[in-house]
Amino acid sequence: MKALVVGGGLGGLLTAAQLVRKGHRVEIFERLPVIGGRFINLDYKGYQLTTGALHMIPHGNKGPLASMLRQVGADVNIVPSSPTGVIRIPDNGGYNEIPFYDFSSPLSWFNKLKLSYLTLKSRFVKPVDGSFKDWFYPFIKDPWLVKLADAFCGWALSMRSDEVPANETLAIIENMHRYGGPGVPIGGCSAIIDALEQVILSGAGSIHTNRRVDRILTVDGGAVGVESGGDTILGDMVISDIGHSETAQLYDHPGTDEFMKYMTTLESVRSSAGIKICLGADGPLIGHSGVLFTPYAERVNGINEVTNVDPSLAPQGKHLVMSHQAIQSDDIHSEIELGLKDLEEIFKGKEYEVLMVQTYRDGWPVNRAGSGSYTSNTTPIRRLYIVGDGAKGKGGIEVEGIALGVENTIALLNV
Repeated sequence: MKALVVGGGLGGLLTAAQLVRKGHRVEIFERLPVIGGRFINLDYKGYQLTTGALHMIPHGNKGPLASMLRQVGADVNIVPSSPTGVIRIPDNGGYNEIPFYDFSSPLSWFNKLKLSYLTLKSRFVKPVDGSFKDWFYPFIKDPWLVKLADAFCGWALSMRSDEVPANETLAIIENMHRYGGPGVPIGGCSAIIDALEQVILSGAGSIHTNRRVDRILTVDGGAVGVESGGDTILGDMVISDIGHSETAQLYDHPGTDEFMKYMTTLESVRSSAGIKICLGADGPLIGHSGVLFTPYAERVNGINEVTNVDPSLAPQGKHLVMSHQAIQSDDIHSEIELGLKDLEEIFKGKEYEVLMVQTYRDGWPVNRAGSGSYTSNTTPIRRLYIVGDGAKGKGGIEVEGIALGVENTIALLNV
């Protein structure tokens, strides 16, 4: 069969690589001059910054993304972070760091008992209604848990704990126990994109950059091809990596009740937005390759320093540090200033250079569909499927969710 892929981001490339490895023909159409979307390296002063992600795979070499890379033969070395993460908490006028999996240590023994009860209950009573914060806060009214939940959700999902459905967060926690903690791909994000490109081009795949898809062609309610730059390209299926709403703008809408219900559902989907601040330093600011969670910061949710694993991501002898924060207001300048002040406090007395501040919102968000939103890989149009950050699998943090969504789509294609 022949598949036409709209968008050359991680989701589109993963799907194309899977199809090529199964012997099918694939054509990818990417409107930008490069492929990879928000998952490629961005060279700046010799530092390998990124167009989006943080050079970190949430479940390292054991998670869904790493598993899929192995399936398609993409050669990428992902080094597990050590430690998984630490949490920065106040201590006698200063700050101390505790291991991430000791997060319950600041709780009273009674609240620890309550948390154990909630955890066991969630395994047997499903689904759980409300947000993640709603799941624990009425029962355990400890501000520490709220701060930690917000820091974790802000770092992993660019959302607050009262914005993420409890079922989604609990599925994420379950996957953390199943797959383990994060890892750093040697060579950064671009190493993964380059490996996937090689797989696609070595098979029956082709990639067209600077090629915007102007229209998805349909006949009798099914996708049959695309129009791009005046050309008509026919195929057996169309797979879009640009999100549900953006894809729906490319085809003629059927006047069915099913389609109207679908469009109404899309109106409730909200994207997630965040800010990344990139720092350069002559020496290590964190000193390990795990995540530094900062629940007591005003805005910054977490920080990583991947050059402790891969020094090639910075000029010789330098370190690359990246912080991330969920956007909490429409005043972006204020959000950035609060993040910069957090970093001044966290790294007080240490020398560093602010390399770049990057915002991810509107047409270039962290995720087109925030975690827990409508994430189906199907559409009302037959043979038209959605992959990428607009249709992630349940319980998948960022790129892990993209891999789970691709896995769902491949199963639906029955190829």
